[in-house]
Amino acid sequence: MDRSKIAQIRSFNRVVTRRVGALEESYLSRGRPLSEARLLFEIGPDGAALGVLRARLGLDSGYLSRMLRSLEAQGLVTVEQQEGDGRSRHATLTAKGREELGAYDALSDGLASSMLEALSENARDRLVAAMAQVEHLLTAASITISEEDANCADAQQCLALYVGELATRFETGFDTSKGSTATGDEFTRPRGCFLIARLDGNPIGCGAVRMLDPATAEIKRMWVSPSTRGLGLASRMLRRLEAVACDLGAQTVCLDTNGSLTEARALYSREGYEEVARFNDNPYADHWFSKPL
Repeated sequence: MDRSKIAQIRSFNRVVTRRVGALEESYLSRGRPLSEARLLFEIGPDGAALGVLRARLGLDSGYLSRMLRSLEAQGLVTVEQQEGDGRSRHATLTAKGREELGAYDALSDGLASSMLEALSENARDRLVAAMAQVEHLLTAASITISEEDANCADAQQCLALYVGELATRFETGFDTSKGSTATGDEFTRPRGCFLIARLDGNPIGCGAVRMLDPATAEIKRMWVSPSTRGLGLASRMLRRLEAVACDLGAQTVCLDTNGSLTEARALYSREGYEEVARFNDNPYADHWFSKPL
């Protein structure tokens, strides 16, 4: 890794943590550290399940519990069993907690304004645009991709959304009984693999690969949530699937797609795939691609 880039990121982190008050024991002079203030914000006026808070903030159960106990002692939060699910607990702001959140919102607006006041209009635009770009790239860097069971709940959730989107985009709809006959077992090593992409613990994409013969792998079920498109995840997923195919012994990888999925066809072309003759009987495919590994 380029050491100069690492040094720049560390320098940026130091400037930001100092400027936003992350090092202060009393964030925005409200008597508690930034971590507790951020937790109030994430709970929000509608409340939040503790599992959601853990995933969203990247906290372990013990640390989250200690912060919640502190906020409860301050009379800002209540934690109760979620209605209809005795195993899940839910955090809710009290009336005092909602007032405190409102105070933080006003002070946070003031802090943001103070960052802009000393700058010219042009410099303000540049700063805001740069911050938006940093947020975009950090979000992309926060996405994880892991091998998982194709039959697990998150995999099935992704596949249901994948099928639902194809049903709306294909002119003739999409009937899974007429498409690929691939099953979850085919996406299990050594026959194949299933990948799930997550952001803040939530599944946002999937992809699978299966071996057609000892030298050929086929990529299937590649889908990215519309909410996270534009972050480069499709390319990452495709390259990860290719790496798995290589690991499984494939020398060539192939896939098919429908003509209505123009962005998918553009992706495959960018990633070095070439159109080939039909190699399967998928009734929804009208473009077939192949790539040597």
